[in-house]
Amino acid sequence: MTKEERPVIVTTSYRGVFFGYATETDGETIFLKRARLCVYWSADLRGFMGLATHGPGSNCKIGPAADITLRSITAVIEVSPEAVRRWENAPWK
Repeated sequence: MTKEERPVIVTTSYRGVFFGYATETDGETIFLKRARLCVYWSADLRGFMGLATHGPGSNCKIGPAADITLRSITAVIEVSPEAVRRWENAPWK
């Protein structure tokens, strides 16, 4: 049985905050497809978990998408449909 890809935010012990699509989220290493790094998020999101609920705002800095393997995982957060749309459309500012 193949697991379905799902949108998640993954944080690392190196303070990285990434949005992307994963099939496996257990363990210290996670592979994300079409991952985007949040370089900066604005205070109106009330912390990085606001990125999972609302998605990045107009003042956030979001890098371009790439496939990536992340190590030293500290959290995996489910992403709301609204937030997915905002992540997919987030430009670099």
